Amino acid sequence: MAEATISSTRCSIGLTTIVHILDKIYETGRKYAADFKEIMPIVFDTHLPKWNYRAIPQK
Repeated sequence: MAEATISSTRCSIGLTTIVHILDKIYETGRKYAADFKEIMPIVFDTHLPKWNYRAIPQK
């Protein structure tokens, strides 16, 4: 039901959305690795840093 509602979203200039529903159940209270910040730095968006960010995996 939610997929149909979200995928029907449009804007005034004709942009559309693509929806992917994840069926995975995520464990609550799970801790990240101690060296996570060193091996996967977080890059925050300049306009909306609280909402948009990326974790960049290191090779």
